Amino acid sequence: MSSDFPPPQQPPVGQNPYAQQPPPGPQQPYAPSPYVTPPQGGAPFNAAAYAPPAPIGAPPRGNPGLAVVAGVAAMLVAAFAYAGIMRAMAKDDGHYTEVGYLALAVGLLIGFALGKIGGRNPVLPFVGIVLALLGVFLGEMVGLSMIASHYASQAGLDISWFSMLTDHGGDVFRQWKHDFDAKSFFFLAIAGLEGFVVTRRVAN
Repeated sequence: MSSDFPPPQQPPVGQNPYAQQPPPGPQQPYAPSPYVTPPQGGAPFNAAAYAPPAPIGAPPRGNPGLAVVAGVAAMLVAAFAYAGIMRAMAKDDGHYTEVGYLALAVGLLIGFALGKIGGRNPVLPFVGIVLALLGVFLGEMVGLSMIASHYASQAGLDISWFSMLTDHGGDVFRQWKHDFDAKSFFFLAIAGLEGFVVTRRVAN
C-alpha cells in the first residue's frame, strides 16, 4: 500500500537544524513614559543648589546694654558698702578716718561687672571711669549722711541718713568739699583708672 505523505526534507549540508532563527525584523523602540519628566536640554548644572547650608557663625561675645545695667548695680552696691565702712569707722563725735583706699575696690567691682558681661566694647572702659567716680562720690555722700545722722541722734535729734541726704544734701556736700584734699583726689583718680583698666583686662 503506498503512502501519499511527502518525504521529510533534509536540511542543507553544514546547517544546524537546532540553531535559533534570526528575529523577523528590527524591534520597535518603547514609547516614552508619560510619568517621567524629560531632562531640559541646555540648562547648566547648579552645584550651589545642592551645597550644604553655611554654618551659622558664633554670636558676638558680650552684651554692652546688660553690662551697663550690671555696672550701675555694682556701683550702687559698692557705694553703700563704702558708706557703711565709713560709718563703722566714725567716732561718736562725728569725726571719721578717711578710707580712700576703698575707692580701689569700687573701681575693681565696677570694672569686673562691665568687662565680664560687656566683652570687648571700646565704650565700656570709659563707662567704667564714670561709674567708678560716681560710686566713690555717692559712697562718701551717703557715708557722711550716716555719720551726720548718728551725730544728730547723739544730740537728741531723730533724722535718718536718707532724710539727711535728701533734705540737707547741700550741707552734706559742703562737708564733703571741706574734707576733700589731695589725698581724696588721688584715690578718686585711682578709682577711675581702676574702672577703665579692669574693664579692658576682664574683657580680654
